[in-house]
Amino acid sequence: MYSVYQLQQEAPRPKRIICPREVENRPKYYGREFHGIISREQADELLRGVEGAYILRESQRQPGCYTLALRFGNQTLNYRLFYDGKHFVGEKRFESIHDLVTDGLITLYIETKASEYISKMTTNPIYEHIGYATLLREKVSRRLSRSKNESRKASVANEEHTAVEKISSLVRRAALTHNDNHFNYEKTHNFKVHTFRGPHWCEYCANFMWGLIAQGVQCSDCGLNVHKQCSKHVPNDCQPDLKRIKKVYCCDLTTLVKAHNTQRPMVVDICIREIEARGLKSEGLYRVSGFTEHIEDVKMAFDRDGEKADISANIYPDINIITGALKLYFRDLPIPVITYDTYSKFIEAAKIPNSDERLEAVHEVLMLLPPAHYETLRYLMIHLKKVTMNEKDNLMNAENLGIVFGPTLMRPPEDSTLTTLHDMRYQKLIVQILIENEDVLF
Repeated sequence: MYSVYQLQQEAPRPKRIICPREVENRPKYYGREFHGIISREQADELLRGVEGAYILRESQRQPGCYTLALRFGNQTLNYRLFYDGKHFVGEKRFESIHDLVTDGLITLYIETKASEYISKMTTNPIYEHIGYATLLREKVSRRLSRSKNESRKASVANEEHTAVEKISSLVRRAALTHNDNHFNYEKTHNFKVHTFRGPHWCEYCANFMWGLIAQGVQCSDCGLNVHKQCSKHVPNDCQPDLKRIKKVYCCDLTTLVKAHNTQRPMVVDICIREIEARGLKSEGLYRVSGFTEHIEDVKMAFDRDGEKADISANIYPDINIITGALKLYFRDLPIPVITYDTYSKFIEAAKIPNSDERLEAVHEVLMLLPPAHYETLRYLMIHLKKVTMNEKDNLMNAENLGIVFGPTLMRPPEDSTLTTLHDMRYQKLIVQILIENEDVLF
């Protein structure tokens, strides 16, 4: 078996070939490795016999275009070179030419020596070895529960370190999945290109993540570290870590509920409990606006304190502040409760003239919502039904609430004012149907 880490250590080191003369019109972001306008043949002669040697040159055919000439595998390789504040020849961007060449030589060397192995890395991943997670789950669970005595803690920690030094967070997530998370909604990982400091190993295939920068991707929600090519094979099993979720508002709905291990966003539960405790008979409930600055205060309280946020009557006597905070939460969602993927299907369902067929069509589209979105919508509709049952006092029927919540719960995928205006009556109708038929649809 190849040691990819060892191969990185063996990769040729960059050797800058300095131009002996001062080159006129040298770009300020290049150093003495720039040789001006020279041909490929001249570059090949300068680099011949020195593995890892490199120069920069200006194209003879296209003045103003620059090329990195690099010696590898007894041949000179030429790459079109770009600069936009950082240097790059492909996706990765580097602070210096030296770093770019270092990373390039590592990649070329590893891909040359272990190309067949690399192509097979994802075929037998450690990630899918459930037995592996099971082996240590009992130990990790006891560590998570903090119920062990200190000596036992130390013993287990040592055993775990030995067994899973490179992929410990994978086991941690497996333990959380099987032991703690009761609302196991499917969630895709939120992978972003990441630069790892020091040696890192892929948590999917357990192989070394080579390169100088941007060696792989990291899930910004749960911290899973994998090769870019491995990320395509990772299942939709992201378990967000609360330490990584910086706020409540503007956070993806599924991410938030999985991070807090709840069926619905806790802000929805807390606000609805408060509204039902003291506001169901309030005239114009949800239609009357509270003071914007007080609503922002509630938002900041949830972002700062989470489920411990105090929104009681002692702090916010005006119930319209709480209804405003709840509506703001829905408006701020990056993906609306009624998702972009289902928006057009709901609008088409609303256009069906026959009421029975329309209801059936709405029910079919509801089944397409992600589980966390469906559960949130169901809970909200039960609440809004209670609001309509107090219409005599609050003057809010299902149609009025549809006007308020239509654009709050659903937005067209394309940011078009014309589409939004055209669809408003259908948005209102969808919410009205959901409220009036809550007991049948959910």
